[in-house]
Amino acid sequence: MPKRKNTFSSWRRGLAQRAVHTAWAWVQRAGSVTAEHPGGLRFGAIGEATRLAFPLGTVFGEPWIRLGSHCIIAEQVTLTAGLMPDLDLGPDPILRIGDGVVLGRGSHVIADTTVTIGRDCYFGPYVYVTSTNHSYDDPHEPIGRQWPRMEPVEIGPGCWIGTGAVILPGARIGRNVVVAAGAVVRGTVPDHAVVAGAPARVVRRWTAEDGWQPPLRTPAPVPIPDGTTPEQLRALARLDESAVARLAELDSEG
Repeated sequence: MPKRKNTFSSWRRGLAQRAVHTAWAWVQRAGSVTAEHPGGLRFGAIGEATRLAFPLGTVFGEPWIRLGSHCIIAEQVTLTAGLMPDLDLGPDPILRIGDGVVLGRGSHVIADTTVTIGRDCYFGPYVYVTSTNHSYDDPHEPIGRQWPRMEPVEIGPGCWIGTGAVILPGARIGRNVVVAAGAVVRGTVPDHAVVAGAPARVVRRWTAEDGWQPPLRTPAPVPIPDGTTPEQLRALARLDESAVARLAELDSEG
């Protein structure tokens, strides 16, 4: 026999659940960091409408971190300047993040020496960017105790960095580059390229002379026409394939 459902307990559980969710939403709003409400963080600069979501990851060296405007820094993102907190890193910024950058949940940007991320870059979750790498020159000393090697990192504007990608010290990524999920990037990547693999290599590139090589396999998306209303979009979404084909024929007929 099935057990009788305790409707009173179910009601209390639902009420408690809604209370917890409401409280957590308030905590997330109150704990987020903006230029107007920086909390205990003192960034070198934080632009208009930029927000660091709560809960934050590890953040230190913020006087040497400059964030542009309209950036979205998701939950649990680590941003660090310097090898450890409370160091004097000199007069110049170490980590520069341009306007309109999105850093996905759980990403890490470790700037022991200079790291620059250009404007309008989008990072998926759990991307790892570092300007420092372990050295292992001495075979008798534990690797973690050997002095690391540092090289500046630069990511050009307009890039898309896929989930779980790793950007290693010395990487120079050009403009409007796609880094595939899970790629490990080192060295120089030219403008308008797609890179994938570990280590990453160029698998597609655009040039003014030849366009995309190899050619794209799918047509470019068609932007939504200006003035299209939400009601029209919902009506289009309800159409089946035959109705779409008939509309296309009518459009071609003029």
